[in-house]
Amino acid sequence: MRRTLRLALPLLLGLAAILIVVLGPGVERRGRVAPPERPPLATLHAKPGERLRLACVPFTFDERSPALGAVAATLGEAFVADLAYENAFDLSPFAPPPAGAAAPLDGVVSGRVALEDGAVRLEVRIREASGRRLAFARAYVGPQASVRMLAHAAADDVLRDEAGIEGVAHTRLAFVSDRLGAFRDPTGAPRRVKEIFVSGYDGVGDARVTTDGDLDLTPSWSPDGRALAYTSYRRGPQDVFVTDLATGRRSSPTGGRGQNGLPAWSPDGTRIAFASSRAGNEEVYVMNADGSGLRRLTFSYAIDTAPAWSPDGRRIAFTSDRTGSPQIWVMNADGSDQRQLTFEKYCDRAAWSPGPHDEIAYVSRTRTGFDIEVIDVATGAVRQLTFGRDNESPSFSPNGRHIAFSSTRGGSQQIWTMTREGADLRQVTHVGNNSMPAWSR
Repeated sequence: MRRTLRLALPLLLGLAAILIVVLGPGVERRGRVAPPERPPLATLHAKPGERLRLACVPFTFDERSPALGAVAATLGEAFVADLAYENAFDLSPFAPPPAGAAAPLDGVVSGRVALEDGAVRLEVRIREASGRRLAFARAYVGPQASVRMLAHAAADDVLRDEAGIEGVAHTRLAFVSDRLGAFRDPTGAPRRVKEIFVSGYDGVGDARVTTDGDLDLTPSWSPDGRALAYTSYRRGPQDVFVTDLATGRRSSPTGGRGQNGLPAWSPDGTRIAFASSRAGNEEVYVMNADGSGLRRLTFSYAIDTAPAWSPDGRRIAFTSDRTGSPQIWVMNADGSDQRQLTFEKYCDRAAWSPGPHDEIAYVSRTRTGFDIEVIDVATGAVRQLTFGRDNESPSFSPNGRHIAFSSTRGGSQQIWTMTREGADLRQVTHVGNNSMPAWSR
């Protein structure tokens, strides 16, 4: 059920107000209240060639509510982790410089937590390290059940204002998991039940989306983050389904015609590209989000599958084995101008990067297994990001700075993230086997 919280009370100290909106089962997004007029604040400046140096003071709390101590600690830890994830600042704990010494900092970050009409209010400030003038001051109000979203909202605003980066703290990952430990035996051969789950970008706050009791695979986010399209075997043959995250309502835009899968939502949310064998051979099709306007895009004797839209919606990457082995191909969104992009042993599951880089990540079979590679669409230059083990199903973050993927590097199959350069690997999931991540926009 969708619930919209009340607006915050008139704000003190010229702080801008942020409102948290809860959309569905364990799924949260934030809304924004227009900030009031306020006097000009200071602007932080880093030294030439360096990043801003910020010291983070432990968040304080209203001591009239002792239980807020744990809340303040949680918010402070999440806030600093969100900032550190983008590696845009030099962060350090706050330590006052010796008397008479210059502060080796550009700014000091602090936060205060209080209760406001039953909700949690977080005020975040950044002051100059020297002049102590305010450079950032905003307040965030939300329910006690989802206080981490307050820290995520604050971190994204700090990254935007002070580093010019659109952070991903508020974004989510959808993925496939067998963590329920259930089996299904539809054909005499038992198989693990796999359902779609969502979590925060860091794996916190995971929630189950589907309850089909069968194989649910390849989730794809709608651009507004309100729905997931995915492949399901719940009716027997694979088909494309769409679940509204706020209501739980499920629909099948293909109408159950043929075997369909691997849906990919267009950037404007009006169309879904998918693979279908309805004509006998697996080809790439596109339809309107409601299932109307069906159009076949590929006409090959080989298998064409796994479509992925470009950020501008004008092109579609896909996998085809028409040259003898699966390779990444690119075509216009109307199916014209199809051309081969990769020329390797085996390539599959393309994911197009958001701007400013016109790049496609994909899975390549290397000497040591399956690895994630990235190709520049214009030049064809390729860089390998992982080395060894089975690394599959890349998905770019909405700011293009990170890639989520599945890997068996730790033994079981889990979701990991890394930078677009292949650095800073972080394990996101830990329960069961998890695969096929999709990063919300």
